[in-house]
Amino acid sequence: MEVFREFNFEAAHRLPNVPEGHKCSRLHGHSYKFVVQVAGPVDENLGWVMDFGEIKAVVQPVVRELDHYYLNEISGLENPTSEVLARWLWGKIFPGLRGLQSIEVRETCSSGCRYVGDTGP
Repeated sequence: MEVFREFNFEAAHRLPNVPEGHKCSRLHGHSYKFVVQVAGPVDENLGWVMDFGEIKAVVQPVVRELDHYYLNEISGLENPTSEVLARWLWGKIFPGLRGLQSIEVRETCSSGCRYVGDTGP
């Protein structure tokens, strides 16, 4: 069984490695959304895979590291594409969240990526 919880944050960034003149090379911001998906067996007694509060307890400190910051200034996010951000989030969340299956990052309502991670960042 899989469960998920959605999170969001506001942040600015620019992509330093895109070709000259690319619109994403300019400083801009997004209302980011990301989904943390966890899989595991349903506990027979509790009737759930995991308390959603347990997911929030692990993820909320990570959200505070990102919300209303300039992503390029955060270690590991010097080139903060959605793909790099998803992998960075995985590296922060994986150690504390059993059963983590994927992280989906959306920088707009129609654009994003889904990372099915490994055991490290």
